Amino acid sequence: MAASSVPLTTVLPVTDDRRALPPALSEAHEVGFDYRDGAGVDFEPYPDFLDAGETAEWWRAWTGNAELDGSEFRVFGQDGTGGLAAFWLVRDGEPIERQPVVFLGSEGEMGVVAQNLWAYLWLLADGFGPWEATAYPDHEHEPRMDGRLTEIAERWAPSQRRSASEVIAAAREEFPGFEELIDSMCR
Repeated sequence: MAASSVPLTTVLPVTDDRRALPPALSEAHEVGFDYRDGAGVDFEPYPDFLDAGETAEWWRAWTGNAELDGSEFRVFGQDGTGGLAAFWLVRDGEPIERQPVVFLGSEGEMGVVAQNLWAYLWLLADGFGPWEATAYPDHEHEPRMDGRLTEIAERWAPSQRRSASEVIAAAREEFPGFEELIDSMCR
């Protein structure tokens, strides 16, 4: 099944609890992010994915639904208010690098911010984090391209170069029902 035709109701469980981030993600996150008093990137990456227990606790609290375990997410960082960035495991049989990146904010903001890890690297290189991509274009964000992140994106995803606005638009276009799906899980 093509990625663009994956039903939004399909979620895949995490079958193991490996916590190591993909090398490209670790490398990009090691660069760090400049908050610039709110005009930069508000993102605090984790050194590993949250474990299954932490993910379940977060997802139950976020949705108010004790029946859920959040196994469809692999959480890898947060913004300053506690909103989380994660891979959404929605593409059957695909590796984590090919899963979309989502953001679920502490105040209920949410969105698919990149179609996969490679697009996420270009989002970062263009001066956007997961929260800024979710709030785009309504946030007064002043993106600054980062040469170190651009170098990482060029090395890991040279043929996938796109601007942040193109990355965000493609992700939203591929998964237009994400917010409604998440809302349907909330109590």
